[in-house]
Amino acid sequence: MVDLLARHYGLSGEIKTLSSEVECTAEVSLPDGRRLILKTSRRPEAVESFRFQSAAIATVAGATGFVAPLVLPTSGGGLMFAHDGVCGYLQTRVEGTPMHRVARSPRLLRDVGCALGRLDLALSRRELPAMHRPVLWHVRCWPRLMELQRYLPPGPVAEAVARSMRAFEREIAPAIGSVPWQIAHNDPSPFNTLVSEAGIAFIDFGDGCWGPRIQDLAIAAGHLVSDPALPLGGAEHLIAGYAAVLPLSSDEAGLLVGLMRARQSALILINYWRAHLFPGNADYIKKNVPRAERGLAILAPLDPARERAAVMAAAAMS
Repeated sequence: MVDLLARHYGLSGEIKTLSSEVECTAEVSLPDGRRLILKTSRRPEAVESFRFQSAAIATVAGATGFVAPLVLPTSGGGLMFAHDGVCGYLQTRVEGTPMHRVARSPRLLRDVGCALGRLDLALSRRELPAMHRPVLWHVRCWPRLMELQRYLPPGPVAEAVARSMRAFEREIAPAIGSVPWQIAHNDPSPFNTLVSEAGIAFIDFGDGCWGPRIQDLAIAAGHLVSDPALPLGGAEHLIAGYAAVLPLSSDEAGLLVGLMRARQSALILINYWRAHLFPGNADYIKKNVPRAERGLAILAPLDPARERAAVMAAAAMS
C-alpha cells in the first residue's frame, strides 16, 4: 500500500489496516497530521464499485446539512486508480463517534433524519457511473435471498424473516416502482452514521446504487426499532426529520414499514450466510444482526393500515 500511495498520489505515511467485509480499507496517517482512508482491491468487479463510490462522494461535496468524506484526486486528476490489477481511491477520514455508541435522544434522531434527507437530496441531482452494477443489498435482490434461509437457526427469527419476505414479494415489490427512485446510499446504519462536531456524517458508500428514495429512510429507521411500547419502535423522530426535508407521499408511507421489515430480514439472511463463509470474521459481519432481529420482532404485529397511520403520524411531527 505504501507503493500505491506514492505512485498514485505522491504521498507517504503510516498505514494501518482496518476491519472491512470486502474491500481492503486502511487508515493513512500523513506526516502533517492529516488522516486519510485508502480503499483498494484486486477483485475485477471492484473497479465498478470504486467508480461508483468515488463519484458518489464527489457528487455530494459542497452540499450542506450533513458531513461526508472528500475524495482526493490522483496525481493524474482522476477520482480513482486502476493499475496492474489493483484499483482504489483515497478519501479524507471523517472524525466522529459512530451513532451506535451515542445515547439517543429525540433531538439527535431528528437531526439524523434531516441529515439523511439532505444526503438523499444531494444524491438525487445526477446519475453516476456504475449505479446499476449488481449489488447484493439491492431491493430487487431481496426475494431471492430466501435461498439463504438454511443458514438461519430454526426458531422465531427464521419464521419472522420468512413472513416478512413473503409479504415483501406479495405486497411491496409490485408497488415499489410507483415511488421515486434515485441514487441511494443504501447502508446508513449506526456504524456508518457518525456524530461529529461539524454535524451528522455518513461514510461507506460501498453499497450505494439506484433504488427507491425511501430505501435509505427504511434502512436507517429499521436500525432504530428497539422500543416495543412505541408504534414504530422508536424510529418516529428520525422519520419526522427526514420528512421535514423530503415529505413522504401516501404511497411511500404505505410501503415504508414493509421495506423496513424486508431490509431487516435481508440483513439477517445475508450476514448469517457471510458469517458461515467467513467464520473468523463472524463477529464483525454480524454486528448489526441482534438489532435487526429485535426490530423485526417489534414491527411484526403491525397491519398495513396501522403501518401507514404510524408513518403518517411520525411524518406529521416534522
